[in-house]
Amino acid sequence: MENEQSRGWVYIMADRYRGTMYVGVTADLAKRVFQHRQGTGSDFCVRYGLRNLVWAERGELIEACIAQEKRVKRWRREWKFELVERGNPDWLDLYDSLI
Repeated sequence: MENEQSRGWVYIMADRYRGTMYVGVTADLAKRVFQHRQGTGSDFCVRYGLRNLVWAERGELIEACIAQEKRVKRWRREWKFELVERGNPDWLDLYDSLI
């Protein structure tokens, strides 16, 4: 089994139900989402007010997470909606479940 340091997350931030989305990758999901919520995570999230973590997937290797992030970013919006809604049909903010 790989050590904890090599694991990662692919995640989606959103402003509202089926609204603007940001797909990202990180090794520390709670820290990264906190940064987005504080306005220091990414210019895109700041510009569009993306504060809600609506989907996240843990990966065993950060390299695999980076590849998955690139794939999801190329997906059509509807496919991303379906991905979120499989586990979070109401687009609830999942941040509190992390901490």
